[in-house]
Formats: sequence, structure tokens, C-alpha cells
Amino acid sequence: MPYVNKPRPYKHEYKKQVARDEHEDRMERQRARRSYDKKGIDRKGKDVAHVKALSKGGTNRDGTRLQAPSKNRSFRRKSSGAMK
Repeated sequence: MPYVNKPRPYKHEYKKQVARDEHEDRMERQRARRSYDKKGIDRKGKDVAHVKALSKGGTNRDGTRLQAPSKNRSFRRKSSGAMK
């Protein structure tokens, strides 16, 4: 908990996220969640998973699906820790 006695620097965190090229992926995930909400699909307790991972160049057009969090948040890894 690094921000116990001071306010959280949201603007600084946002700039760091943009600098690391994470902003577009976050927006893509948000658009995927909103599309399920717009269709009226209940996603309570589920994650919106991309068929092709965003870190591997996937997009919402490649497809999304609802998955249990335990299935969506763990992947087979190489010895370097990267996703297979």
C-alpha cells in the first residue's frame, strides 16, 4: 500500500500506462465488456476472454467469450515465463 498518507497520483499512473503501450489493450478489454453489457448478457462471476490474447496481437474482432476467472487468468508458460 504505497499511498497510505498521500493521494494516489492518477495522472502520473495514466502517463506511465500510455508510455508502456498498455492503454490501447485496456481500452480494447473495456470495449469487449461493454459489448456484452449492451447485448444484455449477464457476465456476473465471469471474465470476458479474448480468443487470441491481446498480448499476442489479438483484437475483439478475433472473438471473445465468457470464461470462469480460473480458466482465463492462467496460461501455460515457457521457461522464461512468457505465454506459450
